[in-house]
Amino acid sequence: MKRSFSLACLALLGLAAAAQAEQGNPKLSTIEAIAFGPKGLLLIGGGARVVSVETGDVTPTKWSQDEIAGIDKVLAGKVGLTPSDIEIRKLAVNPASGKAYVALQSLKTKASIILTVDGSGNVAEFPVEDVKYTAYDLAAPKGVKITKVTDIAWVGGRIVAATQATDKFTASRVFTINPTAKDGAPTQISTKTFHTGHNQWETQAPLRVLMPYEEKGKSSVVGSFTCTPIVRYDIEDARDEAQVTGNSVVELGQGNTPRGMFAYERDGKRYLLVSVGRNNKQPAFGFPSAYWVARVDAELLNETTNINEKAPWRDGTNKGAASKAGDRVQVAKDYFGTLQLSPLDTTRALAIMESKGGGLTLRALPLP
Repeated sequence: MKRSFSLACLALLGLAAAAQAEQGNPKLSTIEAIAFGPKGLLLIGGGARVVSVETGDVTPTKWSQDEIAGIDKVLAGKVGLTPSDIEIRKLAVNPASGKAYVALQSLKTKASIILTVDGSGNVAEFPVEDVKYTAYDLAAPKGVKITKVTDIAWVGGRIVAATQATDKFTASRVFTINPTAKDGAPTQISTKTFHTGHNQWETQAPLRVLMPYEEKGKSSVVGSFTCTPIVRYDIEDARDEAQVTGNSVVELGQGNTPRGMFAYERDGKRYLLVSVGRNNKQPAFGFPSAYWVARVDAELLNETTNINEKAPWRDGTNKGAASKAGDRVQVAKDYFGTLQLSPLDTTRALAIMESKGGGLTLRALPLP
């Protein structure tokens, strides 16, 4: 296995120079996050680097498998390992083809690899020795090191990457990349966020997950941190070095870390589906698993009054003016045990989940 790769409260930075597409091996050192842009464009983040790869995977396929049992064994076996030898880092479905991409890391060699799973259950390696790619180095101020890409997304024609850094006051940095920019001029935007679980404004906690949210032709970034406040940032019109104040709109509860999120529509209403894991890996709230999924009414993102200090909590434990989210946040009971989550199509999500008998299962589940 020689192929390897590699919001959150703070600064959004751009890149120092324009990058050119190349043909060959991007020589990735670690893979920490993957997502998709248009036309099968695979976005990969790891360390202090982002790479976009033109997969050419644009032929729509039908997903006919409701379940693939023992998916951890299947994936590990494809690279000559056992389930205990791998970490499944990210699941992302290519919307152009409907094929699932899974980022793995070998716990033995620390090498990273991407495998694909199609709707018939066929598993294959996605090779990166000879691909058309564009690489971006994530620059930080002198004396500061970008240590990790926590999540990545395609937002309004730009790549947005949430990262973790070593500086004391702005350890969370978000990079925006305009792939079509001729001069590669950096966009540096600082953000200010009220962390509902900590009851204070913060700038250091790294965004663990982020997603694009488009409404009335305008793009926003929605993200979440450890202890799971959900925050919306309007960055589309933000100028270089401007400070953007996020709106914390709901708190899912303390002691959690978000693992993934996306927006979808059902019966004329829009929702967010947020995958969550308990920090101590022990079940809580009377749930059967430490891993659970919340369905959030997307209308909360449009709140202007009950936000930040007054943002509602899923369990109603805060003392603000809107202390309880009520039915605007519901636990998706069919999703208990979800470790990785990605939208599959307009009616289903793809989830890698715990199995009752041990191991993991890949399931195509109806959107709640």
